[in-house]
Amino acid sequence: MASNLLNLDCNSDYSNSEKMDSETIATHLAQISGWKLVSSNNESRIVRTFSCQNFKKAIELASKIGAEADRQDHHPSILVEWGKCTVTWWTHALGGLHLNDFIMAKKSEKLALLDT
Repeated sequence: MASNLLNLDCNSDYSNSEKMDSETIATHLAQISGWKLVSSNNESRIVRTFSCQNFKKAIELASKIGAEADRQDHHPSILVEWGKCTVTWWTHALGGLHLNDFIMAKKSEKLALLDT
């Protein structure tokens, strides 16, 4: 399924969705590269810090990820620092992780690769 994540689109209808259990999270986490599972406010999240050449490149990457987030209607937390862009994905509506987060993590990876 790893290669398929890139080809999937997010589904913003959470009416029949639940946050992922730890086994499902582990399965999906193995399909994305460099992401860490963290817990904040009792919610599971996935986080990755992308290295960038400078502040301008970090801003550009954040902007590209933001544009894709708008297209997919699924938005991360993004922290931009000199030479770094840290992206955190989780599904606010569920208070944890959903397939959308892994789809967007994979799309973020691709955007970062294109940016280097």
